[in-house]
Amino acid sequence: AARLALVFKALGDPTRVRLLSLIAAGEGGEACICDLTEPVGLSQGTVSHHMKLLANAGLVTREQRGRWAYFAIADGALDAAAESLRDL
Repeated sequence: AARLALVFKALGDPTRVRLLSLIAAGEGGEACICDLTEPVGLSQGTVSHHMKLLANAGLVTREQRGRWAYFAIADGALDAAAESLRDL
């Protein structure tokens, strides 16, 4: 239950939902943190904080490429969240 609450807490913020949408729509299903700041109108530090919460919830994966971090939706993470609701 605690793990599930962490996932839904992460999804409870409109900015984080928008970031997930941007990542899903990105080329190859991933996005660089440098490409996420402008669409949400937040600083790189604030976006990084949101991305850390999404990663801690297991919703995204992070890959460092040089000085930039790239994020992708974690395989099956959103399906698992939806499925968990059916199992309650």
